[in-house]
Amino acid sequence: MHPRTGVVDVGRVDGNAAAGPLSELFCFDVTMAVGECGHCGDRSPLAEAVAELDDEGVIVMCRACGHTMLTYVRSAAGRSLQLTGLRSLTVS
Repeated sequence: MHPRTGVVDVGRVDGNAAAGPLSELFCFDVTMAVGECGHCGDRSPLAEAVAELDDEGVIVMCRACGHTMLTYVRSAAGRSLQLTGLRSLTVS
């Protein structure tokens, strides 16, 4: 968190960066799974999505429309995975 503004500094990178944090929940490389955005219907591997990372987790957003597809957060209380922006997640 920035000391003057209170804004949390996150890094925005491609969806491949989500592989590390999400490997805590999935026993396969989830970035190779094809996600269908619940907002615009775009279908693409999560590796091609946009990811925002910080020390507490990752937010994965649709590369086509920018809506959030999944959120993963680690805290002292446990781990939370929300897939509310995904219509489907297909693993080959």
